Amino acid sequence: MTTVFLLSHMHDLGDGETDDKLIGVYATRGDAERAQARAVLLNGFRDAPDGFVIDAYVLGEDHWETGYVTVVTSGENPEEAQS
Repeated sequence: MTTVFLLSHMHDLGDGETDDKLIGVYATRGDAERAQARAVLLNGFRDAPDGFVIDAYVLGEDHWETGYVTVVTSGENPEEAQS
């Protein structure tokens, strides 16, 4: 079983909107932590240092095992919201 570590960043834009970024995928948690230490020095990330998340994933496994529903708020075009 091989585990990798995903480093991502989420910036809350308000009104339920977020700006999510995948920073990278790393072989060890330590590698991901070092990448976070580098990223937090960059423009934007330094203003939202609490937005970083490191998640462990086992390779070769499904990590989303249920379906999903797209919620469209009033005024949005449903076709644009699902893309």
